[in-house]
Amino acid sequence: MRVALQKFYVFLEQPLFLSARPVLVASCLLLGVAFFSPLWRIEMVAPQYRNGLSIDIYAHTIKGGHDGADINEINVLNHYIGMRKLDRAELSDLDWIPFAIGVLALLTLRVAAIGNVRALLDLIVITGYFSAFSMARFVYRLYIYGHNLSPDAPVKVEGFTPAIIGSKQIANFTTTSLPGGGTFAMGAFALVVGAVTVWHLWAGKRAAG
Repeated sequence: MRVALQKFYVFLEQPLFLSARPVLVASCLLLGVAFFSPLWRIEMVAPQYRNGLSIDIYAHTIKGGHDGADINEINVLNHYIGMRKLDRAELSDLDWIPFAIGVLALLTLRVAAIGNVRALLDLIVITGYFSAFSMARFVYRLYIYGHNLSPDAPVKVEGFTPAIIGSKQIANFTTTSLPGGGTFAMGAFALVVGAVTVWHLWAGKRAAG
């Protein structure tokens, strides 16, 4: 057991394969896509809104459909059921995401330039934590948003959690919530880093074997 651990520690200090380094550099482009593309899209359809209302949530802003007019319309509807105004301040929990994406990009470039297997493993762990934590905070924020309703609202509805993934009927609205291009890009980045990590672990096991 002790010998195996010593071999593993030695393996952790091994430099990355030269062919893996440009792959990691290229994967930073996916982080750029994650920053500039919507992370999530929410659509609402009702008999009186047959063309639907939509919101795109980015890492750095929120954009409404129909040239931004949908956000104002949704806020008017939310007022009647006592929901707080939907704006970037209400999703302030996401303010750290642009910073985190930038840190991931810098760490990835550092690993590609001077990193070893240990640094690569650290990168995949940090990527997994960032993805899981950001998703958990998003779900939590939607839960709070749908349950903290004003008791003085003109229309009384029970607290609810908006759709996270898929569709959900809320009053006479069908709400659909799906990940956007930014989330898929972030997932692709995690897959690339994961694949490079597995490649090194597999090669290290063969060498030890």
